[in-house]
Amino acid sequence: MSLDFKPEDKDIKPFRRRLLVAFGLILAAFSVLVARFAWLQIINQNAYVERAERNRTVSITTQGSRGLIFDRNRTLVAGNVLAYSLEITPDKVKNVNATIDELAKVIPITPADRRRFRRLREDLNRYDSIPIRAELTDEEVATFIGQRWRFPGVEINQREYRIYPNGTTGSHFIGYIGSISASDQKRLDEEGALPLYEGARNIGKVGLERSYEALLHGRPGHESLEITAGGHAVRTLDLEAALPGHNLELTVDLNLQRVTEAAMKGKTGAVIAIEPKTGAILAFASLPTYNPNLFPGGIDPDSWSELTQSEEKPLLNRAMRGIYPIGSTYKPFMALAGLESGATTIDYVLNDTGVFSIGKHRFRDMTGAPKGPLSIRKSIAVSSDVYYYWLATQLGVDRIYEFMKPWGFGQKTGIDLVGEQTGILPNRQWKEQRFKEPWYVGDTPSIGVGQGYNAFTLLQLAHATATLANGGVVMRPHLVNATIDPVTGQKTYVAREPVETIPLKRANLDVVIAGMTDVTKTGTARSVFQGAPYSVAGKTGTAQVVTIAQEDKYDEKKLARRHHDHALFIAFAPAKNPEIALAVLVENGGFGAKAAAPVAREVIDYWLTGKNSLGLPPPSGHVLITETKKPSDRRR
Repeated sequence: MSLDFKPEDKDIKPFRRRLLVAFGLILAAFSVLVARFAWLQIINQNAYVERAERNRTVSITTQGSRGLIFDRNRTLVAGNVLAYSLEITPDKVKNVNATIDELAKVIPITPADRRRFRRLREDLNRYDSIPIRAELTDEEVATFIGQRWRFPGVEINQREYRIYPNGTTGSHFIGYIGSISASDQKRLDEEGALPLYEGARNIGKVGLERSYEALLHGRPGHESLEITAGGHAVRTLDLEAALPGHNLELTVDLNLQRVTEAAMKGKTGAVIAIEPKTGAILAFASLPTYNPNLFPGGIDPDSWSELTQSEEKPLLNRAMRGIYPIGSTYKPFMALAGLESGATTIDYVLNDTGVFSIGKHRFRDMTGAPKGPLSIRKSIAVSSDVYYYWLATQLGVDRIYEFMKPWGFGQKTGIDLVGEQTGILPNRQWKEQRFKEPWYVGDTPSIGVGQGYNAFTLLQLAHATATLANGGVVMRPHLVNATIDPVTGQKTYVAREPVETIPLKRANLDVVIAGMTDVTKTGTARSVFQGAPYSVAGKTGTAQVVTIAQEDKYDEKKLARRHHDHALFIAFAPAKNPEIALAVLVENGGFGAKAAAPVAREVIDYWLTGKNSLGLPPPSGHVLITETKKPSDRRR
């Protein structure tokens, strides 16, 4: 009997179907897997490689140290210090205010710190780490580290802080840095410089910090680190070092700057001293000053309010942004204009009766007293208004404009500071555009004595005085002598070539300088410079702030302080071989000989003799003047 068994067809068919379905499912799953592999490894390979790399590595942006600023003697003017700061990242904190309240129980946090934090938070985004306390002590750092687990989103970072070791001295030309605002970001983006500020917090706001920002800022670096799943660094994969910013070597002598500010003795105004042969600014003072150390970490609202609401306006750079009539300090330049044009001569004599009339209008001498017969030399020494009323009408406004323009009046000097004002050097076209009316004959006399529509910056006046001292050779005024590459030490010098030369006859120049020298020997400033061991060419100036009616006399006792005349003085010394030229303005100071000339005496005394009341050492690199007989013997 046979035992062979053969399954029926009906039994094997379902089995085959199940096998085919299973095989199809396996094939589909395998296809999906292959497709997924293709998606990951081929199509989106770069994206996932990048994501994986991000999980494995982290990139850190580092900032190069900001460039240092030194005076001409290598005295530090602006530097950097490393300090610890307590910082909060708002995006990582559930309740910022509650966190700050708790932090205050561990680390002292003042109301000013809170206000500063709120202000910085407005300027930065929520992903930025924002300081709540800067410059922590070692004890405060240790205290926080022990409590760190309580404060997610709060960290201690070591940051570089900008410091100004000389406090308020020279603040208006040094400037300061501050937080990068939205407007700063927009400007950087327009300039294509935004990538250079990746991870940066501060930017130069005013002064040299702003003008030389591109050089001072440096270049950021990047460090790529391999990290564990827990976020701990294992090793450095790639390193691009940050480059420090360039250093600045200034033309300013910090000790002369101290003497200059001390000489003002709390007055409101400005002083600029220039080396005539080079255009190098030796001192640049605007009073009152302010402390730039308030700004780098974010100025607190109370300090900001105090600075901005003060009637004295300490943040105003009066030296180059204030615009003033310059009074009789304009007369030496008017004298040159008259001589060079032929409107007057060296020998011409005018009888000063105390009054100059045009029609029914009488232009009076400031003193009200007649000065008698005057040559042009004597007109400068005694500061005759009548002579220059007459001379202005002989020249006419257009010839005055053409002569004064090359001297820098009503023009930007090109100083290496942002924000210089233009001022007003009037002519017919200017008045028609400004007031929609013609130039009248009666408009001209006042501009001859530095009044009327004339309005200049003290920088323009100092620049013109330096040009006069330099025989008409125009040098660009500048505060930076050289920029220095911190890596190579290579110096790049600034503004060493003349801008232009104003053609002047030597005889005309000599008579004007002789008149200015008479000012300090026998004229309006004789008492101030009595006994000086050097010769000085100078000119006093008194500029009206308010108009006085024809029939009235100026009486400061009847006027509010802010309506008192401005006091001015220009000078250069030694007169025959000038090494310093300067302009002084004392707002509402009255007569120039009384308020401004003594300031000039102290500044010149220090620069030429080393004499000062502050106990400072004499200027370095100088052979000081000790005898009146040989002022020209002094050498650098």
